[in-house]
Amino acid sequence: MAPADQSSAAGPYAGRTLIVLNPAAGQDQTARLRRRIGGAFAFRNAPFDLVETVGPRHATELARDAAARGYRAVCVVGGDGTLAEAATGLAGTDIPLALIPTGTGNQVAQNLRIPTSLEDAVELAVHGKSSHMDLGRIDDRVFALVAGAGFDAATMASATREMKGRWGFGAYIFAAVKEALKAQPVDFRVTVDGEVLEVRAVSVMLANVGELFAEFVPFPVPLTPRPHKSWQDGLFDVVVVAPRNVMDVPGVLWKAVGKRFRGNDDRLLHFQARHVIIEADPPIATQIDGDPAGKTPLEATVVERGVRIIAPDTSS
Repeated sequence: MAPADQSSAAGPYAGRTLIVLNPAAGQDQTARLRRRIGGAFAFRNAPFDLVETVGPRHATELARDAAARGYRAVCVVGGDGTLAEAATGLAGTDIPLALIPTGTGNQVAQNLRIPTSLEDAVELAVHGKSSHMDLGRIDDRVFALVAGAGFDAATMASATREMKGRWGFGAYIFAAVKEALKAQPVDFRVTVDGEVLEVRAVSVMLANVGELFAEFVPFPVPLTPRPHKSWQDGLFDVVVVAPRNVMDVPGVLWKAVGKRFRGNDDRLLHFQARHVIIEADPPIATQIDGDPAGKTPLEATVVERGVRIIAPDTSS
């Protein structure tokens, strides 16, 4: 079978896949990972070039250059942050993005049902079909998963690279517990498609995908009442988490698990929008796809059908 989304363009890179490997993501030794990936592509007679990122935003440069050179696809080997960087470089082009998930959380891969097995992920990258995925844009970068301000951003900042390298997803659990013990509500001003909401909360999240997964929890935590393919609906899911005290937190989480976002309970609010501005007094930490991103204000716009991504067909 020929590789999927084969480019018909002439040139030395037509039909080749550029593999962008983030050596800082995950816990597999880089040299061993390179050999495994190279072997998997070669076994499928799929020509490729492989390059490692050397710092922040490098994946964006590599993906943008790959699109200009006419590669058939860009395949990210990494986590949600590297995927978002590559998507920034490919946004607005017809070059599809594939993913071999080796990060700590791999939330985008789990939402899109991309296999976590290396062999299965390579098979999908080589022979799978692509479809459009929405993105969120903040300044000069895009995000594929979620951006936010408050507790979620503090948790991401506390889960250092060293912790993730040692404990994997456990680093997020430790960081979440640590931040929950000292989390305090702040005064948010959230502008949702021009409508202003003032609320005292611990977190405001803008989700492009429908669910959050944790390896220690047997079920996903929805971020919307309709999580299936929320990454193709042209809207953010805006989630405001506003427990009155620590004892409220389990109840708020249980409401989310049950997709009970509507009603008269102001501890968990849900909206959908294309353009959102998050402000806080005092300004607080923000995150974009798990990476610290300074402090509020944060302004985001949906980029509908922003990038093509190779993922399993889950329409049936």
